[in-house]
Amino acid sequence: MARYIFLLLFSLEAVCSIAATGVWKSEVTGGTISYIASEAKLPLKDYSGNITTVVYLENLNATKIGRYSNKKNVAWLLAQGYRVIELNYTGNKLAVSPYINNDIVAINKAIAKGSFCGYTDCSHEQIYVLFEGYRLMRNVPYFKDDPSVYNTPAEYKDGDFLCMDIIYPAKPVKAVPVVLSLSYSNSYAHFDAGKKTLTDQFKNQRLKLEYTLAAFNDSFLEGLPANGMAWAIADHPKYCPWGKGKPANGREDTYKSYETNPDAARKVRSAVRTLRAVGNKLGLSGNIGLYGFSRGSTAGSMAIGDKKVANIDTAGFSLGTSAQIQAAALGPGVFDYTQIYNSLNDGDSNLETRCIWAWGELSTNYPLWQSMGATHLVQSTAPPVLFFYNTDDDKYYHDQIMSFKNKLDALQTPTSLLVNYGKGHSVPHTAESLNQLYSFFKKYLNASP
Repeated sequence: MARYIFLLLFSLEAVCSIAATGVWKSEVTGGTISYIASEAKLPLKDYSGNITTVVYLENLNATKIGRYSNKKNVAWLLAQGYRVIELNYTGNKLAVSPYINNDIVAINKAIAKGSFCGYTDCSHEQIYVLFEGYRLMRNVPYFKDDPSVYNTPAEYKDGDFLCMDIIYPAKPVKAVPVVLSLSYSNSYAHFDAGKKTLTDQFKNQRLKLEYTLAAFNDSFLEGLPANGMAWAIADHPKYCPWGKGKPANGREDTYKSYETNPDAARKVRSAVRTLRAVGNKLGLSGNIGLYGFSRGSTAGSMAIGDKKVANIDTAGFSLGTSAQIQAAALGPGVFDYTQIYNSLNDGDSNLETRCIWAWGELSTNYPLWQSMGATHLVQSTAPPVLFFYNTDDDKYYHDQIMSFKNKLDALQTPTSLLVNYGKGHSVPHTAESLNQLYSFFKKYLNASP
């Protein structure tokens, strides 16, 4: 018996240091809940030296899908190098969807502000809120970038891998569907003039809190496990600072605030194929939904169309795997660049000015302009789509959504609208709007409640 205890203590000591304990004020329960924070012996750190962290929610009032014990999952996470902060909800009746999303928002905002459970060194871009039973696979490559598309920086000659993170139930009771999001934060290559070398400083920025989840109170993805689903987030296909990029020998910042095709469509379809191929090994069902907001909506919309295009469908990874998705929820984005002049000065001035620099005059290059948007890729069929937007957002978003919806309606594709769930350029975050999104995906992805 003594030998068993020694081996157990030795095993725990090998993967983590002594845990810290305390209490945290929960928005969901209205009181404090206890936490245990454990450090990995060999911690993963981001470029800035901050620690990759998992906030692990346990003893929720929801069905636990993964069959491994919390103790085993935490030990596994520590062995991978994550700091793990366990929040114990002790079965509180409010620790269910969508109320639990309030704590997800609070966690992300606290970390973005620089302090959570006493820790000031949690990574701001490699931080994950996991439900009990779930694990994660980080930095899964889904495409090798072509540096000649955006030509920024000039020293970037050999393409980096664009990557995704997959959050999945470990050893699930049954296979579950997954929802993929193309980030609305950009990762990109960076040349350090002082060091005279390319660095990794801006790689893996897809979850950078200040630009994504914390900035927009976006809890949809991380709340999916409470609704019987897995989730994944991929680098935005424009591998370049959002306000930068130019064609070869073109004008500086031609691609300011938009991405170009066929590059974006190649990457998005490759991301779907990669997720399906990898997910099959993780116990996912193969049913894939897509969630997109802002530039992530523009990018994600490329996955909807059924049109086969040789220079798109022969690029990327897992070419023998289907790139078809089963449902999509798209927020404000750009789906058809030929629509941007419907009314001037309605919020898309960068597009009105700079698309001409890239593709010439619309009147004489209409097919090229048309090929840049997702609408062009929808030929005869498409999966169900839920569009969401606020009417006090920039007006061109309404034009884009209604134009795309009209085409899908003409093909008898099921579409629906979620309107005025908030203010301005924002994501759904109220209980009612989140329930509508979750119900949509559960219906079309065949997820168990």
